[in-house]
Amino acid sequence: MEKLTNRKTLKLAVICIACLALAGFAWTGGRFISPRVDNTFVGTLGGGDVENAEVSVAAFNEASKVFFSARCANCHPAGDIPTQGDEMTPHTMGVTRGKEGKGVYGQKCTTCHQNENLEGEHLPPGTSKDWHMPPASHKMPFQGLTAGQLCRNFKDPKQNGGFKTARAAMEHVQKRDPLVTWAWDPGNGRTLPPMTFEQFSAKVEECVANGAVCPD
Repeated sequence: MEKLTNRKTLKLAVICIACLALAGFAWTGGRFISPRVDNTFVGTLGGGDVENAEVSVAAFNEASKVFFSARCANCHPAGDIPTQGDEMTPHTMGVTRGKEGKGVYGQKCTTCHQNENLEGEHLPPGTSKDWHMPPASHKMPFQGLTAGQLCRNFKDPKQNGGFKTARAAMEHVQKRDPLVTWAWDPGNGRTLPPMTFEQFSAKVEECVANGAVCPD
């Protein structure tokens, strides 16, 4: 009987310790961390409290308007067929992604998309860097996602091309990569993203600097 009592006492002690440990994780600096904060990045990117989280979420929501615009989303479809035009209709000629994101067989992206925009109605755009989609290994879709889903994909190394942190992933889109900046110089009267590249880059930085917290 005495042994049984001791066992119960030990079990209660273990449970109490576990509860105290969980309580310690839930509180930081006397403030409760909202469950929507991704603590993977808190401490390494700054932020983490509720105020910073709200700033980060608002900044990504603004930046997502660029990601979801036709100039970006056409090359980031939900499937393996890129879209085209402001209406984001499926690409003509049966173009598909291919393993490296550069098309397949005789339908390579660079067959039509040259190193500059071709002037004239319905002629293909181009840039100084090889025109391509993300590869099959990390398709990084924009179309069909919510802002929260896209944000979480940017933070997932399995989805973002192997970038280990949110900052590394976002710095990639902040760089003046010709494929990124082309969106602001698309030629032939194509609609521009809803903010300048500088404004977009500032929103991305604001999101990361405040904890890289994603919308719900």
